This record gives sequence, structure tokens and C-alpha cells, in this order.
Amino acid sequence: MLKVFRYLKSSIFSVLAVILLLVVQAYLDLTLPDYTSKIVNVGVQQGGIENAAIEEIGEDTLDTLMFFMGEDDQEYILDHYQKSDTYKGEAIYKLEEDSDVDKVSSIMARPMMILSYAEQNSNSSDDSVVSFDLPEGVSLSQALSMMSDEQRAEMLDSIDEAIKDIPDSIVDQAAVSFVRTEYQRIGVDTDQIQTMYIFKVGLIMLGIALAAMAVGVLIVFIGSRMAARLARTLRHKVFTKVVGFSKNEIKTYGQSSLITRTTNDVQQVQMVIVFLLRVVFYAPIIGIGGVIKAIRTNADMTYIIGVAVVAILAVVITLFAIAMPKFNKVQKLIDKLNLVTREILSGLPVIRAFSNEKHEEERFDEANKRLTKVNLFVNRAMSFMMPIMMVVMNFVCLVIVYQGAKGVDTGAMQVGDIMAYIQYTMQIIMAFLMISMMSIMLPRANVSAKRIMEVIETPDTIYNGDHLLEFKPEEKGKVEFKNVSFRYPDADYDVITDVNLVANPGETTAFIGSTGSGKSTLINLIPRFYDVTDGELLVDGVNIKDVDLHVLRDKIGFVPQKGVLFTGTIKENIKYGNDKITDEDVDRALDVAQATEFVSKLKGGVDYDISQGGTNVSGGQKQRLSIARAIAKDPDIYVFDDSFSALDFKTDAKLRGELAKITKDKTVLIVAQRISTIMNADKIVVLDEGRVVGVGTHKELMKNCTVYKEIALSQLSKEELENA
Repeated sequence: MLKVFRYLKSSIFSVLAVILLLVVQAYLDLTLPDYTSKIVNVGVQQGGIENAAIEEIGEDTLDTLMFFMGEDDQEYILDHYQKSDTYKGEAIYKLEEDSDVDKVSSIMARPMMILSYAEQNSNSSDDSVVSFDLPEGVSLSQALSMMSDEQRAEMLDSIDEAIKDIPDSIVDQAAVSFVRTEYQRIGVDTDQIQTMYIFKVGLIMLGIALAAMAVGVLIVFIGSRMAARLARTLRHKVFTKVVGFSKNEIKTYGQSSLITRTTNDVQQVQMVIVFLLRVVFYAPIIGIGGVIKAIRTNADMTYIIGVAVVAILAVVITLFAIAMPKFNKVQKLIDKLNLVTREILSGLPVIRAFSNEKHEEERFDEANKRLTKVNLFVNRAMSFMMPIMMVVMNFVCLVIVYQGAKGVDTGAMQVGDIMAYIQYTMQIIMAFLMISMMSIMLPRANVSAKRIMEVIETPDTIYNGDHLLEFKPEEKGKVEFKNVSFRYPDADYDVITDVNLVANPGETTAFIGSTGSGKSTLINLIPRFYDVTDGELLVDGVNIKDVDLHVLRDKIGFVPQKGVLFTGTIKENIKYGNDKITDEDVDRALDVAQATEFVSKLKGGVDYDISQGGTNVSGGQKQRLSIARAIAKDPDIYVFDDSFSALDFKTDAKLRGELAKITKDKTVLIVAQRISTIMNADKIVVLDEGRVVGVGTHKELMKNCTVYKEIALSQLSKEELENA
């Protein structure tokens, strides 16, 4: 899989942009629980009052609070509160807008808590709280004002000793309660404060959610484009590589497997790249951020997160170990299913002719069932993941609520903090859950990536040399075999052995022999569909291994045994070898190939659309159009690999007659099974088990070559041969 990533180099800026956006999204997602906590803690429980920095306060209350402050704090408070109004004859002081709210709150909190408890428990005998035994009708403010400095200092020391162990959260809550009471006393609408706070925080949360959504959409957009670009690159790389394969590599992989690797395997990689960018990069960011946030909320419950993460990892590793071996098998079974499907669809006429549909249905069903069985195993194994994850998540929530309830009871936590902690924990668990979901896709994508890279990294067996030579103009069209031998890779014997012959321009050289004698193999060596194992094959006086492949094949007009046409018009197929061919050249090539008559009867003539594989024309018509394509190219060397087999004798004779007129200065090589096709060749090469057993004209071979004579007599009578 890592090898595939190197093709993302061109998208490095997109990757960096995605990572940056993921950080932004994680920050936004991790911010939301804070505001959820504020809604509950401040908006609901504290009535919208955030801290002890009271914005408006009565003069009597302010004077009383001053008794519990040091001189510096008193001076700071007096500097930041200014008289602004009166309420029921009492002066109201307002906090200046540019004041440091946090500092004001830290100064006011403890005095407010003391005063709050004192007023609630002014005559209480409970020693666990701050209390004062005041005479009836005497307020705390009056009592403090009547005390001497020594008495007041002694009282403050005793108060400090009593409240030193009270948690800050209790102090803050008591101070907020005091602020709310003071607001109500001086006529401030506390309901309006609460409503506005909840509304303000709600709008902020909505804005954060919308921003996170926008960032998420942008991440998916960039990631999808990048993954699609990578898929395009991989398909191009695989296709380009396959186009350069020799027939041997094509046979090694198989057409169905190469199609699967170019389509299904690339699609698997494309999908996993999107998820990698969206999930795998995001999960660590949100996980680490969630841990930090959770610890800041309450470090005592961190162990819960650790237990949850360990449990999730154990599940993921177990399922990964079970399912991983099956993913490789899945891709191989897809190859097999594609192979069976391709064979059945390609061979439908034969299947129907032999009434063997039932057998082929069973063969397809067997391949389909094997793939289904493995897929079901993998899916069933992975189906355990989500229920187990949900159990872990719900158990963690239960433990957090239980532990959090204890914290609320002791005053160490607030309800909103528990809710925020649950959200942080869920984000952490979801991060690992997302990674675990990747464990379903990643193994299969990894297998697909290996299969893709296997094709891309396959060394070429046929390639251009380091020092390319130019063809010799004085030997234009000459084809020479010098001690040529060839064996297929991993074969135990040569299929072509020590062939020596020369095909000169202006001559027609024909090859004949029994089935399997090596005729097609021999001429497939000329355009380097295979490379000779021993000896040399020269074209224009130069070893074909020392010239550019494209230049070599550009000199050859090759017509294979099986006529191949491509989707498009007849004209486009004829111009396939050279798009600069004129319409007159197309008509001329069709005339020579004896195809004009049937083409003119088709709707649109040369603009008639050929269907995929040329299924809307007959075998003979397909063969003639393939011959016309080679003729239109006007090459130096014509190679006909049994390309007249589907033609009747009359058409065959006419075609060869017309062909002879345009190939007077060309080299023509013909492989044929019919004696009638090659009887008039300038040179006939007889092959038997890969060896040349005879070379000469028809008459010479009838006298000197037993193999040729046997072939001739098996097809024509003595009288026909003599008349010929």
C-alpha cells in the first residue's frame, strides 16, 4: 500500500490542505462539548451568570464585601466600580467595561461565598459552615462596622481557617448564587440574563457546527478529487504497462485478472484513500485532543478512557487477524468469477450449439458461491465489531455517570462537566472506532494495491535497448532469420529451432506446415510479440532488438489469424494504422481487400458503425476489413497470419491478385493452411515441429519435400495440382 502513496506526490499540497482542515475540524468538534457544559452549568444551573464579576451591585452589599478583602483588593475593586444609578434609594455601582473580569471574579468570589453562607446561616449552630451569632435586628454589615480592627482581623482569620479546604468549585457556585440574589435584590431581570446567555451560547454552537460541516464538506471534496486523481494515475500506469506487455505477460496474468486490477482493484484503493484522508488522519487528531480535553475536565476519570481504548484495540486486532487472510482470497475469487463470465459470454454460440447451458450455469454458480461464501465469512466476522463497540461505549458512559455522580455529590464536578466528559470520551472512542472501520477496508485495499503494483513493477521482457540503431535504407524491406530458435518461458523445449531464411522485397514468402509446426510463432517474432531465444532476426539489415519498437512495428502491416475490429466506423478502423490516410486511400484499400461490395450495401457505407468485437459483421467480412487496414497503412512489410482462411476460393484468388499489384516492391509473408493460397508464392517455407524442412517454389517442393507433398495431396487431387 505504501508504494501506491508515492503517486500522491503531485497532490502533496492537497494532502497538506486536508490535514490542516482536519485540525480545524477537530478543534471545532472538540469545542462543542465546552459549550454544552456551559449551557448546563452556567445557562441552566447558574441562571446565565458565569462568574463572581457582578456587573451591578448595591452600595450596602459592596461595602459589606469590602470587609472581607485586603487593602489592595479593596482599592482595585473601588477603581473598577463606578456609581451609575439608584434603586429604592440605594446607590448602584456598575463594573466598567474595560475591567479584567477574571481578576474581579477572583477577588469577589470568596467574600461573596462568605457573605452568602453568613446570610443563610446567620444564627446557625452548625460549625461546618461559616456562621455568625448576630443580635436580633443587627445586620452583618452593621456588626462588622461596629467591630474594632483587632476584632475584625481575628474574625477574618477564623473565617479563612474555616473555608481553606472548601473546593474552588463550591466557592464559585456560592458566589454565583450570591450574584443572582443580589441582582434580584436591586431589580435586575435574572430571567432575561439566563435567556440571553442560553441564546448567545446556542448561536455560537450553531455557528461552530455549521463551520465544522463546511470544513468537513471541503475535506471530502478535496480528498475525493485527490483519490480520483490517484485512481486515474494508477489506471493509466496499469494500462500503459499492459499495452507494453508481450504475449507472455498477458498469458501470465490473464485478461480477466488484468481487467480486475485496472477496475475493481483501483476502485478499492481509491475508496480507501478517501477514508484514509478523512478518517485515519482525523482519528489521531481528535483522539489526542479529546484526551487532553477530558483530562482538563477531570483527570481522576482518565483511567476509564484507557480501559475503553484497550478493549477496542483488542477487538480490532482479533477481527483483523481473522479476516485478513480472506481478503486476498476475495480478490482472487473475483478474478476467477470474471474469467468464467468472460469465457461464457465469449463462447455463447458454442455453448448454445452444444446445448450446454446447464453446465455453464453450474460452473458460474460454483464460482459465484465460492466468492459469496468468503464474503459472507468476512462480513459476519466484521459484523461483530459494531455491537461490541456499542457495548464498550455504553459501559463507559455508565461508569462515567457513576463516577461523575460522586463528583457532583462532593462538589468537585458539575452536571455539565459530566456531559462534556462523556462527549470527549465518545469522541475518543469514535476515533478508534473509525480506525477499526478502516481495518475492514484497509486489508482488502492493501491486497488490491499489491496486485496493482505487481503489474506496474513487472519487468518488461520486450523493451528498447540502450543504444538504438537506424534501419539501413539500402536493405529496405528485407527480413532475415539467422539461426533463430525460440522457446516459451518455462518451457522444456524449443518450438522454433535453428531457422535460417531470407525474405526479400518484391517477393512473397509463404509458410506452411501441420498444426503446431510453429508457423504463427515464427512470424510473431518479426514485430517482437516475442523475442527470439537464440540467433538473430534482422529487418532492413539491423537486429530488431537494436531498433525502436514503435519504428519497427510502423514498418509492418500485420493481419492476425483472428480479425480484430474496434468500436467505431469502418473508416475509423481502416485508418487505425495511420490517421493521416485519406478517404481515397481507404476506398483503394477496400477495393484491394475485396470489401467494397459488401461495405457499399451497409447503411452508411464506410461510416457504418462496427459494434464491440465486430459482432455485426461476418468472419469473412471482418477478415477482409483487417486486411484492408494493413493495406491502407502502406507498410514496407506485409505479414498475413492465416488471414485468408475465412475467404472463399474466388474471393481469395481475386484478393491475392490485387494484392500482388500493390506489393511489387514490398515484402510479403503469408502463413496459410490452404495450398491454393500459397501455390504462386515466390518462396514457400515448409515447417515441421519448429524446423524448416523445405524451401522453394510449389513445383520444387512437390518434387523435393515429402511433408509439403503430403499436405498438398491431402487438400487437392493430383490433377488439380498439375493444372495449378
